[in-house]
Amino acid sequence: VLQDCGADCAKFQKSELEYKFNKKALERPYTSKHSWGKTYGEHKRHLEFSHDQYRELKKYAEEIGIFFTASGMDEMAVEFLHELDVPFFKVGSGDTNNFPYLEKTAKKGRPMVISSGMQSMNTMHQVYQIVKPINPNFCFLQCTSAYPLQPEDVNLRVISAYQSAFPDIPIGYSGHETGIAISVAAVAMGAKVLERHVTLDKTWKGSDHQASLEPNELAELVKAIRTVEKAMGSPVKQLLPCEMACNEKLGKSVVAKVAIPEGAILTLDMLTVKVGEPKGFPPESIFDLVGQKVKRNIEEDETITEQVVENHVKKVKC
Repeated sequence: VLQDCGADCAKFQKSELEYKFNKKALERPYTSKHSWGKTYGEHKRHLEFSHDQYRELKKYAEEIGIFFTASGMDEMAVEFLHELDVPFFKVGSGDTNNFPYLEKTAKKGRPMVISSGMQSMNTMHQVYQIVKPINPNFCFLQCTSAYPLQPEDVNLRVISAYQSAFPDIPIGYSGHETGIAISVAAVAMGAKVLERHVTLDKTWKGSDHQASLEPNELAELVKAIRTVEKAMGSPVKQLLPCEMACNEKLGKSVVAKVAIPEGAILTLDMLTVKVGEPKGFPPESIFDLVGQKVKRNIEEDETITEQVVENHVKKVKC
């Protein structure tokens, strides 16, 4: 499904439950409508894929030509993912302020994608200072850890703040909102990595499903992102070849507002700007023409061309 939609990578979440939770957290009663067990531990054990299932998933991803990785939700999960030879490690927001975990993960030498939900800018500076000397190949994702995420809590402007604070690393976005518009906007703001949760059915049991995209939405999102990537284009502002037809048809020229006799010195009140035939001086040249002498009689409403202005030296556009 992910490959059909055009995504580049499938990312799961891997936990070694006894390392991620302490005993009391696993024994905590879990009576939510989303529960798959009487305790939180039973619930998580029911949902957690085994090592063999992860190996099977990775093999399948290779067969269909898509990258496969996971968020290592504890240090032992990172050990397993390292053994699985994933292309990069995802650090979930819950471990971004877990500094010993970050150090150990960075030392593995694989690229790292670090989410920043629940963190402060001060913490993200600390994360940068810990990871950068060990492993310079990492990026930060702006993220708000709420499911589903409301637009007013997204704070896409943090992407710009990260770009300013950490100019030497890529910045991305991890979204838990509904729909695709906000994620497309993140890409337009320069997000280089985009992460979204995906489900086959939003009505399934589990709190993440309603904050996820169904396959048709993912396909629409990928298509929109590819379009925006093309549209970002060049920062150089210039007349483009595709604009020539419009310029030829509707581009304006300087024309005579009144009849101008041969030998007259041009003043601004003799000139106006219209769509002219033939084309003449462009409108931005009107002030340069003031004070110049004309070689022949010019009729009212006639285009002012280079041929009728004495000693005109054409200015070269830089």
